Amino acid sequence: MTGITDNPEDRCIHEIDPETGMQHCYLVLPDGQRKQLVHPVRRTYRHLTCGTTTTMGQAIAETYAANPRFYSGTYCVYCRGHFPVGKHGEFVWDNIRSNEDRVNEGTLVGTINLRPEQAVRASAGER
Repeated sequence: MTGITDNPEDRCIHEIDPETGMQHCYLVLPDGQRKQLVHPVRRTYRHLTCGTTTTMGQAIAETYAANPRFYSGTYCVYCRGHFPVGKHGEFVWDNIRSNEDRVNEGTLVGTINLRPEQAVRASAGER
């Protein structure tokens, strides 16, 4: 079981459990900032490399919803490691709980509604 902290100085965010590959704790935004959402709270994402879905804790999901670019990577339960998120990331949102989530499903984790094919075109200089 991993924990959370809103203290960027906490050493546990740099400690990795050798058995699971997970951090001992994850940095999240302070509670008040996590409630200022720009996206719906989505907890499940799919790793494009292996196809496995991972479900994150509520505080981490709220941090993504409040600031989609807060993290540079996230964890895959199958691959047992952290991999990039964002425009060139390896994860897409997978859970559907509402019509808004249905529209946003398949967008890259760590972006504001950017789909993988849009990121590839943007990297290639296409519009």
